[in-house]
Amino acid sequence: MNKIAAILLWSVIAAAFIGPGTVTTAASAGAGFGFSLLWALVFSAVACLVLQEASGRLTVVSGRNLGEALRDRYPSGVAGATILVLVLGAIVLGCAAYEAGNILGGVAGAGLALPLGPRALTLLSVGLAALLLWFNSPRRVALMLSALVALMGIGFVWTAVRLAPDWSEVLRGSLSPTLPSGSSLLALGLVGTTVVPYNLFLGSGIASGQKLGELRLGLGVAVGLGGLISMAVVIAGSAVVGDFSFAALADVLAARLGPWAGTLFGFGLFAAGLSSAVTAPLAAAITARSLFGASPERWSDRSWRYRTVWGGVLGVGLTFGLSGIQPVPVIVLAQALNGLLLPMVAVFLLLSVNDGRTMGRNAVNGVLSNTLMAAVTAVAVVLGSIGVLRAASRALGLDAPGPGTLLTVGAVVVALGAVPVLLAVRSRRRLS
Repeated sequence: MNKIAAILLWSVIAAAFIGPGTVTTAASAGAGFGFSLLWALVFSAVACLVLQEASGRLTVVSGRNLGEALRDRYPSGVAGATILVLVLGAIVLGCAAYEAGNILGGVAGAGLALPLGPRALTLLSVGLAALLLWFNSPRRVALMLSALVALMGIGFVWTAVRLAPDWSEVLRGSLSPTLPSGSSLLALGLVGTTVVPYNLFLGSGIASGQKLGELRLGLGVAVGLGGLISMAVVIAGSAVVGDFSFAALADVLAARLGPWAGTLFGFGLFAAGLSSAVTAPLAAAITARSLFGASPERWSDRSWRYRTVWGGVLGVGLTFGLSGIQPVPVIVLAQALNGLLLPMVAVFLLLSVNDGRTMGRNAVNGVLSNTLMAAVTAVAVVLGSIGVLRAASRALGLDAPGPGTLLTVGAVVVALGAVPVLLAVRSRRRLS
């Protein structure tokens, strides 16, 4: 029974990264490049599992979640306060930006299936999310969201199966990394929509009280399920001819499989939007509590501080949903902040799980874990560099650098940072 509960609990991670943004990116990849970018989702699922396992293991072994470990490492001083504020600001603003996309995407999906206007659907979505957050603890919310993950999985996987793709081509696309012309940034986008900073804080926050075996089982099933759903969305998107849109995908599915398929897609997109609309505010509140909640009573699930954080993030989604404004400026800002945050969190996590004082001799990373984390961290640095460069180009009104330039800059940043990080890892392991 504990194993089933662990799987249901960790389904929140799949619910968090499978939102309208992931659906859009994955379906666009399928529409534009067929199955050739499925390998990027396989990699991103592995990367997500590696980082989430490390953040959860940090909590289980040390009793301190990721935010608390960061607070312990930088307890005072201007540098410490600056780092904590930067992390909190990036997480909260990033969650707020994603929340706007979650609400708008969920409303777009619901509009395909329900005869209601955008404003009514926005109020419905935000109201449901607020009720879940107000009356339930983080763990109970996680368990409830597992039902939405199941709904998404059934909808998208069943649709992909009914489309009857060439499964040998699906396998080839999943195992053979290729980058067709014009697909570089989209491939990185598939990784970026799966490996996001706030999920690491969310996962670390709900890992308390778990056993390591249960954590790994729950995460493995949840992330595997999330990766499978994302791959099913790519397969469904491959049926679209021409420019991608939610309506175009719904029409294609209805034409291929029957009217029920378009309606099912609408409900699936609504479920994706609602689940992510709950997890983004939840992650922001958990992160704020872990960074600044030294007093548990003042930051309880029902405290005004905790509820103010998730309420503010949810309010951003409500504002954009009712106004109908596309959240491009906010998302550009979030790209820049997350571009700085994801590599920083990944590096800090790598150092933390190699720290003998925190983890003990038996729980520090082994050779395989360090190799995987180093590879994932390098990709995070590349993604971060690309996010910052693209955001800066837009802010300055310049043309975005080409994929080759972006990848080159990312590789240079990785090379410059590799030596000091490796030396720091070696130094911390000596303490075990």
